[in-house]
Amino acid sequence: MEFNILIRNGTVVDGSGQPAFAADVRVRGGRIVEVGPGLTAAAGERTIDATDCYVAPGFIETHNHWDGGVWWSPNMEPLPAYGVTTSINGNCGFSMAPARPEIRADIIDIFNFFEDIPTPPMEKLVPWDWRTWSEYKASVQRNVKTPVHFAAFCGHIPMRLYVMGQDAWTRTARPDEIEQMCGLLDDALRAGAMGLSSNWLDYDKHERPLPSQLADDAEFAALLGVLGRYPGATFQIIVDHFMRMTGPDTVERMGRLAKAAGVRMQWAGLPTLEYQAKVRARSEVLHEQFKAEGLDFWTGFHHVSPTSVINFGRSLVFAQNGNPVWQEVVNAETWAEKRAMLADPDWRDRAREAWNNQFAHSYLNDPAAMTLRESESGYGPTGLTLADYMAQTGINHPSDAMAQWVLNNGAESVIHKKSWERDEAVVLQLLNDPRSVGNISDAGAHGKMFCGAGDNVYLLTDYVRDRQLLSIEQGVHVLTGKLADFFGLHDRGLIEVGKVADITVFNLAEIERRPEEKIWDVWDGEGGRTYRYSRGAAPMRLTLVAGVPTFDNGAFTGRFPGRFVGPEVTASQAMAAE
Repeated sequence: MEFNILIRNGTVVDGSGQPAFAADVRVRGGRIVEVGPGLTAAAGERTIDATDCYVAPGFIETHNHWDGGVWWSPNMEPLPAYGVTTSINGNCGFSMAPARPEIRADIIDIFNFFEDIPTPPMEKLVPWDWRTWSEYKASVQRNVKTPVHFAAFCGHIPMRLYVMGQDAWTRTARPDEIEQMCGLLDDALRAGAMGLSSNWLDYDKHERPLPSQLADDAEFAALLGVLGRYPGATFQIIVDHFMRMTGPDTVERMGRLAKAAGVRMQWAGLPTLEYQAKVRARSEVLHEQFKAEGLDFWTGFHHVSPTSVINFGRSLVFAQNGNPVWQEVVNAETWAEKRAMLADPDWRDRAREAWNNQFAHSYLNDPAAMTLRESESGYGPTGLTLADYMAQTGINHPSDAMAQWVLNNGAESVIHKKSWERDEAVVLQLLNDPRSVGNISDAGAHGKMFCGAGDNVYLLTDYVRDRQLLSIEQGVHVLTGKLADFFGLHDRGLIEVGKVADITVFNLAEIERRPEEKIWDVWDGEGGRTYRYSRGAAPMRLTLVAGVPTFDNGAFTGRFPGRFVGPEVTASQAMAAE
């Protein structure tokens, strides 16, 4: 069905960062066909009254992990209710393709461990009827409908596994293997992948560096050489300013390789937390150096401090806080195994030792920073901190106290860990930096830990409306036009005649990032459903995706106009490539 819509009496914030202006916006055939004051409604045209509202381009989610979730939660709630019209996936070196049967379990396990994507639906509801990335895209287009546009990188990790099998975990690639990887990447880029994503941050549940971290300069140079033939594509690299603090070395190395290949690089990213100040200093120098050299290198960041909700069924919190012994409990498959471990005196001894040697910056070291939030069994107590529980019970060590509380309350019980403090000056610097990619929300991942969707609206309410640190033009720009330009989505991101009609209409006084709430829409593999965290609607007055309402009259419309999109090449990029 084609929707002909006239949005009247609104204030247009066009996504360019230029001053807002009063205008009406006409949409026909999925495109913006007219922008101007006093437009007259035509026959058969629905009129939306946007009095006291902003009319803006639809928001772009720059860093999502809906790769699996679209197969079983295609509504992608709550994205439409927060004005989102495009979701970028395949991040962190993790993608669903390339894949072959022999490595499928590795891909599923990686998504499960690092992004908390549940295993049963990945195994049973995803068809896995592809090998190459182009075949994966065709399968998504054939089998999945989404309310937002979907885009994805090709991950370095599945490419290595596809070519090298289990050797990808232990060694560098031979020249013939590098050549095969280059062929797989070329297939993906020709089919419209956003680029190549790689990972120099994470270790797996067995404390092994991810396969991408075994790649030598020859492998990266060859892959980036392929990327360089596709001027709209991006090299994304995830670096470590969080655990082992290798980020500056990685940024310097990857910058050298990307510069030689002449490709755009997005590194995630310049750290914004107070405890990262020391490691940030050198990476900040590199960032300024890249800009001074005129390189097309962008740093990723998020304006919300990461928080962690710990459950003991599936979580990487302990691994990423330097506590492999407590991670053993999470990795155990059954409650009986977990319960036996938690009650075992020898394990308790090891757990105390590991607790005493966690990363110094971890809030696991502060029992007062952890709140006992939910009990699976109802035993309790809840609503108090681990420090309070220690005082009540007389248990002296936080590891022992947590073990006893989990034994009493069950693996699906929840503990909330305090967020790290942000360095507000750094966040503001990055929001205004011409070479930054913001809103790295991780939406679609960590469904039992937090809901990253809605962080875009928090930028508008906290930074624009409440604290007035940004203008509305700046806030909308960093969520729309700036991102569309970076990702090569040149047919959207602006309120401009001819652009795809990805539009959101909102009253800034009405919207909020609503509290997290559980929704039970994730298949559990046993005929039932388990939960993930979502949010109530912001709400936007209207969200249009390619001119089709996806959120309207306070509710999701049940329409799925999203398309699988990829970077477009501008005329200047095409000339430069020649």
